[in-house]
Amino acid sequence: MKVLLLKDAKEDDCGQDPYIRELGLYGLEATLIPVLSFEFLSLPSFSEKLSHPEDYGGLIFTSPRAVEAAQLCLEKNNKTEVWERSLKEKWNAKSVYVVGNATASLVSKIGLDTEGETCGNAEKLAEYICSRIAMESVTVYQTIPHPGIQGNLNSYYSQQGVPASITFFSPSGLTYSLKHIQELSGDNIDQIKGPRHSKQNCLQLELLRKDCTDAATMFAAIGPTTARALAAQGLPVSCTAESPTPQALATGIRKALQPHGCC
Repeated sequence: MKVLLLKDAKEDDCGQDPYIRELGLYGLEATLIPVLSFEFLSLPSFSEKLSHPEDYGGLIFTSPRAVEAAQLCLEKNNKTEVWERSLKEKWNAKSVYVVGNATASLVSKIGLDTEGETCGNAEKLAEYICSRIAMESVTVYQTIPHPGIQGNLNSYYSQQGVPASITFFSPSGLTYSLKHIQELSGDNIDQIKGPRHSKQNCLQLELLRKDCTDAATMFAAIGPTTARALAAQGLPVSCTAESPTPQALATGIRKALQPHGCC
């Protein structure tokens, strides 16, 4: 069964994107299509703040892109040496919070110890830390549509047909891709299935999914914020990952695609 993930590929230490691997364990053939590109912003301001850990009670990295921004600041301003010599230790004496395991993994590569990655999503992390510290935010990147989004989606639908499910990884990813998906899906966009099906429809459902050209599509979200964005578009969410991890998403999609009440 084919599923579509609207995200860019990130290889792990095993040389494979972990979402593809985890979904494959459930017999799901996943394809990744990036829908976002990023532009870094305010790097001089961010670099200055990184140079003065004494002014802050800690760091919060909200995404892998935020970590990349920190790495750029260190590389472009020749601060790698002073980071290794003193700044890293000073920041490690404070709390460094992250949203999700992917961000935690990148933060560890610049030598910082993290906490909060097991909270599951940004909302729960905010609850975890808001009562502890006063915060100052710096916007270090903005999202823009990926230049290849329309062509990549056209190629996928023409070669593989309508997927059994589509997973969105952010509200902005939904915004930039939904129009193209609606145009490509045609009537299938109006045949979205919820996670539960009556017994009498189970056989019909399975037959439909063997032929992707006639299959109805189910929508999945990586977290509650993205799920709310889907709902705001009037689209039912069949699956919201319990945490932003490949394992949680694979489990949720498998459960949503599993017909209930079948023999």
